[in-house]
Amino acid sequence: MREMRRKDKAVPEDYAYEILNSGEFGVLSTVSEEGKPYGVPLNFCVIDNCVYFHCAIEGEKIDNIRQNPYVSFCVVGETEILPEEFTTKYESVIIFGKIEEVFNGEKQKGLEGLVRKYTPEFFDKGIKYIPTQIKQTRVFKITIERITGKAQR
Repeated sequence: MREMRRKDKAVPEDYAYEILNSGEFGVLSTVSEEGKPYGVPLNFCVIDNCVYFHCAIEGEKIDNIRQNPYVSFCVVGETEILPEEFTTKYESVIIFGKIEEVFNGEKQKGLEGLVRKYTPEFFDKGIKYIPTQIKQTRVFKITIERITGKAQR
């Protein structure tokens, strides 16, 4: 892996995890069998320093994951355009890792994590909803091998 070019913008690893944990959505990047890139925005949650997301039973990202399990995942945190300075304040994080489908208890844990993150006020209702959708839902986990964060404040 290359080193970050703009090291002056790098943030400490603990702050990169803060950006990741507080992110509303991220973009999963995969590569097709033909070597073509594919990026797709996703809702996600972080559990035990792994990123979990759910998706449909089939699709392009699943085809890409099947042939190459190495992915990157980007989250953009807070931003503010500063037009008078011709710049933008921002914070972002990219993780690199290996992705795998999870099943049974770990699948349940990932879905519960999503409910807890996005609808905490309806957690009990969400827990009851999960079994109604679990057969037509797949859950994947990215094990983080590397994380980098950048910010301009």
